[in-house]
Amino acid sequence: MTADRQFCRRTRREFLWEAGAGFGAAALTSLLLADGFFKSLQAAEKFASPLAPRRPHYPGPAKACIFIFCYGGPSHIDTFDYKPKLYDLDGKTIPIKTFGRAGKRNEGRVVGPKWKFRPYGQCGKYVSDLFPQIGSCVDDIAFLHGMYAESPIHGSAMLMMNSGRLLSGSPALGSWITYGLGSENENLPGFVVMLDKTGGPISGPKNWSSGYMPAAYQGVVIRADDTPIHDLVRPAGITETAQRKLLDRLREKNEVHLAQRPDNSELAARIASYEMAFNMQRHAPEAVDFSQETKETLELYGINGSRTEDFGRKCLLARRLVERGVRFVQIYSGGAHNDDNWDAHTDIVKNHSKHAGNIDQPVAALLKDLKRRGLLDSTIIIWGGEFGRQPTAEYAQGTGRDHNSYGFTMWLAGGGIKGGVSVGATDELGNNAVEDRFHVKHLHATVLHLMGLDPNRLSYFYGGLNQRLVGVEGADPIHKIIA
Repeated sequence: MTADRQFCRRTRREFLWEAGAGFGAAALTSLLLADGFFKSLQAAEKFASPLAPRRPHYPGPAKACIFIFCYGGPSHIDTFDYKPKLYDLDGKTIPIKTFGRAGKRNEGRVVGPKWKFRPYGQCGKYVSDLFPQIGSCVDDIAFLHGMYAESPIHGSAMLMMNSGRLLSGSPALGSWITYGLGSENENLPGFVVMLDKTGGPISGPKNWSSGYMPAAYQGVVIRADDTPIHDLVRPAGITETAQRKLLDRLREKNEVHLAQRPDNSELAARIASYEMAFNMQRHAPEAVDFSQETKETLELYGINGSRTEDFGRKCLLARRLVERGVRFVQIYSGGAHNDDNWDAHTDIVKNHSKHAGNIDQPVAALLKDLKRRGLLDSTIIIWGGEFGRQPTAEYAQGTGRDHNSYGFTMWLAGGGIKGGVSVGATDELGNNAVEDRFHVKHLHATVLHLMGLDPNRLSYFYGGLNQRLVGVEGADPIHKIIA
């Protein structure tokens, strides 16, 4: 079932506009939308490219967002949420209510933090020895220690973090942003995804789907190597001129077909995707050409190191993409299998040492590089996973921790975020969020707000409702971390 694209009633002005849509439709649509001519983006996009730039609801400091997603659920109490009491309780069985993969329990054996915490920056934020490089950036970071969500199961928790829903079928955060603002570069996607070298997360493309929106808003998977997108290279023996003629003829036939089915968003998106792919054949290779970068920059990201090269390339590419107008970039740390992601059920030391060692330097480099280039003020950085981990062991033996959606940590930087602050808290064991508790939808509302989009106004009519990323009931931004 497709969305109802006849959301606005037709007026004389709309009829005249439709009749004259041949002259400057994309530009004029943006102006008419800003002046209130169209009642929604949904009505306006019928007359212009889905990714045409659009005016925000109000001026926002951020133009782009990079989401570093640590798939599997990093342990907040071993990384950024300092709980000194846990050290003395290590190995002791205590009464504590938990709910994770192993179900509901009333007691558990405490696993004390396996790394020391040290103060960093002028703000004196305590950070685990797992992240010394990110620790050096804490004065630019706002930590949210009171995050919570509904599901302690990977699949539904990831969908919640990405789309605000526990079930699949809804647009991802990146889709909402490109729907609301369009793209600043007609030759690159508005929403880009980079997966871990070991593969994608559970549920795969559902996490970057455009859901009930047109397919033009879905995430495009790109690789940080010489072939950024599968099947992007022009077939052997086909010249650019011949390919252009073929695409023009195909577009002509598709537009005749579309004129008889004006509400077919999938067909409209397919027509646009052919043009995007043609443009990307020229421009995507340039975006991933690191030969333009200095030796110092490559070393900053750790591209000369065996452990940090892969994630370093992804972070550097993310910077290059936002420089070129891409709105939303999501980088996954962690693949499909337990050993390849942050899901530390048996050995927290082995698991987190591996993954933190891979990303600490590249993530810190991204923050520092954006800042020195004057891009951090206009780029939001998000770090986190789908949930945190429990303070107790999952099994009778070992140091593994079960999932914890009742309290966990995420952090943000740049793009209008207040640096050097910590908001919210879990209890003294790190089990439950107890102070300034914020649901995932408040995180989403904050990102939309900083990009100039009112989270309670940005909507898409589907299923009889004005659907919103933050839910039909709405949500407010987290003002305590906004500069």
